[in-house]
Amino acid sequence: MGQPHSLQLQAEVEQCVQDRTGRRIRDLAVEVRPERVVLRGRAATFYVKQLAQHGVREVLPEVSLENAIVVGERLTTEAPSPATA
Repeated sequence: MGQPHSLQLQAEVEQCVQDRTGRRIRDLAVEVRPERVVLRGRAATFYVKQLAQHGVREVLPEVSLENAIVVGERLTTEAPSPATA
């Protein structure tokens, strides 16, 4: 598998995961390796994590999949607004 094909496949898998999850995976990273696909990122629920798996399966139904998406961490990084006097 040549690198241009690998990059194209990675982009296709990432787009399918984004579409399937409604872009609800924060910091999504998709690694397409010869032996498996690895998903990383953060999701609010296990349901969204599972949807990400289905997105990979749409493109690569037979591939070994490692879903390392973390579930349940606080997804916002906003600081609390200061109190006004």
